[in-house]
Amino acid sequence: MGIIDRVEEIRCMCQYKLWHDEPNFEKDETIPGDLRRCYEFLKLTSRSFAAVIMELTPELRIAVMIFYLVLRGLDTIEDDMTISLEKKKPLLLDFYKFIEQPGWNFKESGPNEKDRQLLVEFEVVIAEYHNLKQGYRDVISSIAKEMGSGMAKYATLAEEHDGYSVESLEDFDMYCHYVAGLVGEGLSRLFANSDLETKDLAKQPALSNSVGLFLQKTNIIRDYREDFEDKRQFWPRAIWSKYTDDFGSFCEPGNVKALYCLSEIVANALEHAPSAIEYLCQLQNQQVFNFVAIPQCMAIATLAAVFKNPETFQTNVKIRKGQAVTIIMYAMNIKAVCDIFLRYTREIHAKNTPDDPNFLRISIACGKVEQACETAFPTRFRDMYEQAVATKMKAQKKGQKAVLSKKQKEEHKEAMQYFALSLVMGLIAIFTTLGVTLYFLGFDFTLNGVLSPSRIKNLFTSSSSSE
Repeated sequence: MGIIDRVEEIRCMCQYKLWHDEPNFEKDETIPGDLRRCYEFLKLTSRSFAAVIMELTPELRIAVMIFYLVLRGLDTIEDDMTISLEKKKPLLLDFYKFIEQPGWNFKESGPNEKDRQLLVEFEVVIAEYHNLKQGYRDVISSIAKEMGSGMAKYATLAEEHDGYSVESLEDFDMYCHYVAGLVGEGLSRLFANSDLETKDLAKQPALSNSVGLFLQKTNIIRDYREDFEDKRQFWPRAIWSKYTDDFGSFCEPGNVKALYCLSEIVANALEHAPSAIEYLCQLQNQQVFNFVAIPQCMAIATLAAVFKNPETFQTNVKIRKGQAVTIIMYAMNIKAVCDIFLRYTREIHAKNTPDDPNFLRISIACGKVEQACETAFPTRFRDMYEQAVATKMKAQKKGQKAVLSKKQKEEHKEAMQYFALSLVMGLIAIFTTLGVTLYFLGFDFTLNGVLSPSRIKNLFTSSSSSE
């Protein structure tokens, strides 16, 4: 990561902080109480998803939020290791029925379950679920039913195999389908129901599923250590058993085979990246595009961060906040998304080494991402696009200068003078305060120490002695 990239991240963070007003619907007194509480739960359960959901159009925003909270409630039950399988299984299988029962909630989650309160007050989510259009409710109910069934299946397998529920690559894909691929399918159907996107989007479940798998597999790779400590394992045995007989041995420092295993599972996830590009090319609404693009771009950045990184086996590796904000600022169109995917794919390719048994597979996966980006936004159009944008910006700048009156120019000049004066005075005040503080602390901050406190003290001491 070059210094220029870091400077750009700092610029984006400052710009985002100064100019972006985050919606606070949970504090809007004009919104009904149950809906406000749902907004609060959204922010409590996931700040990253909350940020992109909040930017959607009102009707779709509420539908997606309720969809997310329903599935989060389901996921909370699945993750709760204090609930016995005998009790957990019927809860997962019948969850889609519970959301049809006004007033239903669940108060038996473990005390340390981070999203426990959502289930304790789940009646507010159900109340808002019943306020949605029938089309939205049908989507949420059907996805909750299928997801609950899949979660029950893998919870049973985990119980039978001491936490190891994912054996083959088919199991890996199927598990990710149940917990994330179905989310992608559900979102596509919600987008189509909102009329913001075409009905054809809902008719491509395989594509929607692959987009969801890309996110989920990335999260599973990143969460290796956290899941291992919770006695859960979602990396497929078909992959890790090639490199060790003990899944926990990857935690040992200096384990080269652990990095080879990491390469293989990263390649498995990276092979879904072209689907994300293809899916984004079909979106028409700007808010929907942003909603889908930002998590996908963060996923490819996360893959680049964990690839060949031994820290993946020691802690939960995350991208820097500056990277996340830069993605949020830039991922606004297909060209920008392709640029982001190309940047991080090339970062992965640069770290790929011939001694890795997965070298060829990683190289092919990176090449397919390059090909997908070239198809979505060909290179020959990039130069034309950049020239057109530069010309437009230049024309706008000239136009703005032309329409300014003499009085406005004078006001602008005066404002800049005040700004410069304020900046100079501020710097003088800061350095003066710093200098005085260092002086009284006894620091010799002069060039030769001529005016240092020790010299002055000696001067007065010698004067007193002479008297």
